[in-house]
Amino acid sequence: MDYRIIQVKEDILEENSKRAEELRSILKNKGIYMINVMASPGAGKTTLLVSLINKLKKEFKIGVMEADIDGDVDALRIVQFTGVPSIQIHTSGACHLTAQMTHDAINEFNIDNLDLLFLENVGNLVCPAEFDTGSNINMMLLSVPEGDDKPLKYPLMFEVSNIAVITKLDTKEIFDFDVDRCQQNIHMRNKDAKIFEVCALKDQGVDELASYITTLVKENKHA
Repeated sequence: MDYRIIQVKEDILEENSKRAEELRSILKNKGIYMINVMASPGAGKTTLLVSLINKLKKEFKIGVMEADIDGDVDALRIVQFTGVPSIQIHTSGACHLTAQMTHDAINEFNIDNLDLLFLENVGNLVCPAEFDTGSNINMMLLSVPEGDDKPLKYPLMFEVSNIAVITKLDTKEIFDFDVDRCQQNIHMRNKDAKIFEVCALKDQGVDELASYITTLVKENKHA
């Protein structure tokens, strides 16, 4: 019997990569820097974004796109606690965003006057890492309660992330979490990843992360 193998996933990823490059070009022409934020559910993505935005909004015009399978809790939190514009993206069951989904959301969101756009991806350490959203960089969060071995278990997430943020640092005495070992595991996957240690609720380490993002946005403006 004749048969053939169809590389569906490769085709999907190739098409997505092309769309992502188109989106990056659009954002570059508008002078907008986009950060794709990824993490497990409960790692503290929205909490960190609130803290970061309140430090950055004096200098930059910021927008936020929140992605979830359902619900609008995170988008409402952003608006309530930062005052910056935010929209909710419902993925209709998908566990990640694609470049096309991101582009469609941007078309519904007035971004023309923005300097910085945060895209909070669906909570997941697997699927979001596989799809380029068209962002300038990827920032992933790893919370202390998840364990310092996650870079060994979810390699792609750490390989594609430019920034790795260790969150909920105030709980490290409660959990068996070795910060140095975690950093080593991250750099085993990605030697160039910038690592930050934060506790957003206690405003620890957020200034350093905000300063780094400030530099990236300004460099993008002058590129």
